[in-house]
Amino acid sequence: MLKSLQARKYFYVILPLFIGSIISYLDRVNVAFAALSMNQDMGFSAEEYGMGAGILFFGYMLFGVPGTLIAERRGPRSWLAVILMVWGVVLALMAFMQNATQFYILRFLLGALEASFFPVVYAVIMPRWFNTKERPAAMSLFLSSMLLSGVIGAPLAGWLLDVSIWGLKGWQTLFILEAIPAVVLGIAYLYWLPNSPKDAVWLSSEEKELLTQEYEQEVAAKNSVRKFTIWESCKNKKVLKLAGIYFLWMTGFWGFNFWMPTALKAVSGWSNTQMGWLIAIPMTIAFFGFNLWGMSSSKSGEKRWHMALPLFLGAIAMGAGPFVTNPWMSLVLVSLSALGLYVGLGIWWSYPTTFLSGSAAAAATSLINSIGLISGWVGPYVTGYMKNATGSFQGAYIGMAISVAIAGLFILTLDNGVATGNTEKKHDAMQDVKNA
Repeated sequence: MLKSLQARKYFYVILPLFIGSIISYLDRVNVAFAALSMNQDMGFSAEEYGMGAGILFFGYMLFGVPGTLIAERRGPRSWLAVILMVWGVVLALMAFMQNATQFYILRFLLGALEASFFPVVYAVIMPRWFNTKERPAAMSLFLSSMLLSGVIGAPLAGWLLDVSIWGLKGWQTLFILEAIPAVVLGIAYLYWLPNSPKDAVWLSSEEKELLTQEYEQEVAAKNSVRKFTIWESCKNKKVLKLAGIYFLWMTGFWGFNFWMPTALKAVSGWSNTQMGWLIAIPMTIAFFGFNLWGMSSSKSGEKRWHMALPLFLGAIAMGAGPFVTNPWMSLVLVSLSALGLYVGLGIWWSYPTTFLSGSAAAAATSLINSIGLISGWVGPYVTGYMKNATGSFQGAYIGMAISVAIAGLFILTLDNGVATGNTEKKHDAMQDVKNA
């Protein structure tokens, strides 16, 4: 029965979130592929494109915390359904923008709507369904969706850029067609995604009681050490340190993601379609690495080195990338960069909920996400600015590599995120279900 319960949790909880994450990531970074032809059609400079690509994260910064608190108090299902449907509409409108100002406004609105999606998953949904030992593996599986979106999205985007449908240019078609799944999934969430174990019709009464009790015991254990209010959690030194680390990490992460197709094409001269298929290679490698690394962390209970070591690898690969002129060697370094920047993320987002719960966890997790993702503007914009100023990506990529390496060093100063709560009682309770 234990295996059956885990399988149902993954189907009814992880799977809809996994699909939502794919859609969110595609809708956020498809502009990187659109830029291959959109920038020329719209007359955007590298600096204007960098501003538009990154301004999305100001929406994240302003709307992440309130959105996550709404989901914590009102229930995550309806909140996620609404924001998915509305951001699909906003993305479709990007196909009809006329100038840089409209580009900035629509990207900002897209960020505001997407702002709470991931924090809600990290701090509201995951703790209700997966205990602290299970969480790194569950979180890594969920976040590996970002890599799968690259495997799916890169070839699709590359193909769409060379296709004209309904008289629209390829980048316009890309925005419209990739907006549709967000609206459809938002509607599906109303029927598929449960708010908590208590309202899951696919759980028995005993299973509902077990999962609810397990979550409540974890919350009680954390509160017995210290019960944080929302304000206390947001000004807590450990939370602010996590936000700073995430800022450094994401400066490299988003600079890499938004500029990597353009930089790789400049070195290789490959067509848009070739680019789409070849970029799927590093994303596939990182996808499998993501899940294996998350399972390794869950099995060992170790977090710090599981986060820091990949960042050091990514920093080395990013720093070397712009100095390589062979396109295939450049693709190898892109693959190592992707592996290093991605695989620790699932473990990272299991960390805040080892000492926070409830509204405090929701607020702090969203704050970490929001402050960290300001770098989603910094990375792309500074990369575009330096490319304009120097004519090369070298300086920008070295700066991003240094930022990522410093994030890795700071991670090593954290404690190991040992889960709080009575793990023996949890194990015994799960064993009781298995034996029932």
